[in-house]
Amino acid sequence: MTPPIATYRLQLQPRFPFSAAEEALPYLAGLEISHVHLSPVLEAVPGSTHGYDVTDHSRVREELGGEAQLRSLAARAREHGLGLILDIVPNHMSAAVRHNRALWDVLRAGPSSPYASWFDIDWEAGGGRVLLPVLAGPLAEEMARLTVRDGELHYGEERFPLREGTAGLPMAELLDAQFYRLCWWRLARTELNYRRFFTISELIGVRVEDESVFAATHAKILELVHDGVVDGLRVDHPDGLAEPEAYLRRLNEATGGRWTVVEKILTGDERLPTSWTVAGTTGYDALRHIDGLFVDPRGIPRLDAQYRRFTAMEDDRGGRWEPTVRRAAHRVVAHELAAETEHLVRLARRICATGGPELRDHAPWALRLALRELLVRVPVYRPYLSGAELVLSASAAEEAKSAFSVAEEAAAVDVVRDLALGRLGEGPDHARFRARFAQTSSALHAKSVEDTAFYRYTPLLSVNEVGGDPGRPAVEPDEFHAFCAHLAREWPSTGTVLSTHDTKRSAEVRARIAVLSECPERWAALLERVAGAGAPDPHLAWNAWQTSVGLGGLPETERLEAALLKAVREAGLHTTWTEQDAAYEKAVSAFVEQGPGGQLASAVREFVSDIAGAARANSLGAALLHLTMPGVPDVYQGTEAEYAALVDPDNRRPVPFDPAALAEPGDKLGVTLAALRTRRELPEAFGASATYEALPARGPRAGHCVAFCRSGEAVTAVTRLSLRLAEGGGWAGTELTLPDGQWAEVIGAGRQFSGAVALDELFATYPVALLRRVVGEGGAGRG
Repeated sequence: MTPPIATYRLQLQPRFPFSAAEEALPYLAGLEISHVHLSPVLEAVPGSTHGYDVTDHSRVREELGGEAQLRSLAARAREHGLGLILDIVPNHMSAAVRHNRALWDVLRAGPSSPYASWFDIDWEAGGGRVLLPVLAGPLAEEMARLTVRDGELHYGEERFPLREGTAGLPMAELLDAQFYRLCWWRLARTELNYRRFFTISELIGVRVEDESVFAATHAKILELVHDGVVDGLRVDHPDGLAEPEAYLRRLNEATGGRWTVVEKILTGDERLPTSWTVAGTTGYDALRHIDGLFVDPRGIPRLDAQYRRFTAMEDDRGGRWEPTVRRAAHRVVAHELAAETEHLVRLARRICATGGPELRDHAPWALRLALRELLVRVPVYRPYLSGAELVLSASAAEEAKSAFSVAEEAAAVDVVRDLALGRLGEGPDHARFRARFAQTSSALHAKSVEDTAFYRYTPLLSVNEVGGDPGRPAVEPDEFHAFCAHLAREWPSTGTVLSTHDTKRSAEVRARIAVLSECPERWAALLERVAGAGAPDPHLAWNAWQTSVGLGGLPETERLEAALLKAVREAGLHTTWTEQDAAYEKAVSAFVEQGPGGQLASAVREFVSDIAGAARANSLGAALLHLTMPGVPDVYQGTEAEYAALVDPDNRRPVPFDPAALAEPGDKLGVTLAALRTRRELPEAFGASATYEALPARGPRAGHCVAFCRSGEAVTAVTRLSLRLAEGGGWAGTELTLPDGQWAEVIGAGRQFSGAVALDELFATYPVALLRRVVGEGGAGRG
């Protein structure tokens, strides 16, 4: 299919079903997008607000209106000139037994179930049973709550199947006779014997590498594709799959080559494998490059120094980036992912036991230590066989060996590395080890970086975003242009984003916080002014006041408190999700009520007012870059206009869709409309064959302008680091030379320019400019 021009993401949930999406279509069509991007639509756990907890792949979710309503939405969308893009979840589904009929049958019939091949279950490790960590306490304490009714085992709202002939047994014997073992939820960390999503035991991994499983779990999606209901796909978490490349090749063949993007998080200079049959990523790599432009590299060292003085954080607990990541990774691999590590140890032991003499004498503890030390040194989310030696490098192996006191025992590192690289032969266990090592690496990176280190190391919260690099937060214009040129050349139809259902802060919130990198001294003065709020610890205070700045100083106590409680639990320095410190969390709530959510919010509002111009420039600049750079932009619901949201669930709340708002748009909505309309009217200038040309400014403030031309038809120019620009005297003497011809502004009064344009003139009204080549009388035109 022809790639979308632009997509718009809707978060479906019971409060916003297909019928509500239908009602939004006139507004969405008015935005000039080409496709509506829907969150998962298959049957999910009742009440789910996200849909990633799929329970039945064969049915469209009834709570959203069912298949008939989805088909109606598609038909109505076509009437408005719109198509549908669908988010799919191949890696996992809900482990809620009473809702998952496939898992129910496995628990009823055991390995002989026709659904047993659906799941990665280590039957041997569980003694022939699946561990179900669903009990609120130890079994002895919860036994009284277990009852048998109607031939099923009940525990509160949970239900479980019974093996034939066991219903009349005494409870203790009945439990021992099943193909599953009910246990205290705390045992999941070390005893779990099925593959899950990250560390979430409520989501069980699905083996889509099995052709029959792929066919069964994708039949309804493919039916919707072939019936023309769905035009393209977003694939959630491909890193969790055993064989991502093979899966994507099979999916591409099954869909007939429909436009498909993958939620692949790229780290540092990592590139998407060119062998993947996809249009590109969902766009977190673009987000990092856009956001980085608005971070001042000159202010970061000063901000870092202030942060370390203010918080007194130790280097490995949040004072420095790399030590913080390594410490977090060690904790996650040894604790939260202990069960996954033990599975790999068992596989390695079996392989060694049947291998040559050089493999026989590696102790389980040595293999375990080698696994941990190698996993924490994988610098990307997961290694792929093509290029795996670059991320599982010899130097990383040598560094891992330093954890051993005896050199001969350190040889276990070489065994583990060779297994992960596929160097020690072939066999079911060898293939399983390679896949599970990569899958565990992905889970480890996500949990240790995104969900731990991002909350521990926080000099500038705006850069702690999915796909971001807090250790290298700033992006220079040359680096941004090189990235865009790469996309235009290699991945012209990739996805790009600024805000998503998973971003920790919306683009508006990040735009305000990023200004702090330009004025660290002003930020320090604000902290002194609000020092009397009585935070339970300085790290929380730093985070809370930055978050309050991001929200514009609004005293929205409930939202701010929810975000901060999530942050301190994820950081795990004072309280955690599983071991909550009630006294500390109460102190957090009291601080929010007294400080950012109380009278001191006025100090933040004054600060926000002082930096409002710079925040506006950041917001509009990021939006325009996103909508005109190479790739297919995805606009998250509500973010076409100013939208301040914190982490899930705050960022998933329903938003209004009023077509009247399009008639008199504000700043950001006006920029969004102008850019999307230009894409619609000039599809070839932004499409798969479009070109990208960087346009360098000249003069004393040239570094504050980022500009480029698309296919000789449209010019984008934005202001970066505008606070420092103003303090340095503005644009005087700086100009941008436009490509030959006459150019008319799309945002603004329609002024025309040609040749070298003074930037103080170009940016007289807006800190951004979008220009179109004038065709006809007075313009050079292009035939």
